[in-house]
Amino acid sequence: MPHTVLLAEDDRAIRHALERALTLEGYRVTAVADGVEALAQAHRSRPDVLVLDVMMPGIDGLQVCRALRAEGDRTPVLMLTALVETADRIAGLDAGADDYVVKPFDVDEVFARLRALLRRAAPAPSRDAVSGGAPEAARETPREPAPAGRTVEAAGVRMDPQARRAWRGRRELELTRTEFELLELLVRNAGTVLDHSTIYDRIWGYDFGPGSKNLAVYVGYLRRKLDEPDAPQLIHTVRGVGYVLRED
Repeated sequence: MPHTVLLAEDDRAIRHALERALTLEGYRVTAVADGVEALAQAHRSRPDVLVLDVMMPGIDGLQVCRALRAEGDRTPVLMLTALVETADRIAGLDAGADDYVVKPFDVDEVFARLRALLRRAAPAPSRDAVSGGAPEAARETPREPAPAGRTVEAAGVRMDPQARRAWRGRRELELTRTEFELLELLVRNAGTVLDHSTIYDRIWGYDFGPGSKNLAVYVGYLRRKLDEPDAPQLIHTVRGVGYVLRED
């Protein structure tokens, strides 16, 4: 079955061009012109992924995303935005978006990001299905996620992957899907410097190249939620390499 995409974009030319490109790529697309229609359509038939323009008249893409998240809808959301400032990107993440593409965009980048979101949203295969019943070989770092339900801890951070909950000390962290997966990767590899390409591959399934600020934006926003006054910073930047979680 083809994946279903709900596309909300008020610019007719962009909407029609993107709808055609997605259809040719094999997606089943429902295209609407504003946020009101997007919410109504999402309630009628839940898509596999939403593509929302940030700036739409009436209800904009951020409001659509917030409304769906408030209802408990965790459908992956890709934002389209002409706003390039970090604060604007953070607003999208804060609304619950999983990723964003800045206009003008290359349609191949949209395809790559959608593929990554859909891979992450797909149910994980069982261990037997992956290994064919054979004993699992030893893996090099970064380590693969442990079986769902096992609590993982490092540097004062505790995570429950099955419940999708995380705490620093006794304070529970309110994290988006991408923030949770990024923090889990860092916690499971605490003390190990993870390079940019490894993080992109493990979280997004696609390396967006040295010019992308996607990872830096997510790390910055994760730090805002994780850091505490008079407490050590946990996520450290290793210039020219990547990031590491450790408690200095």
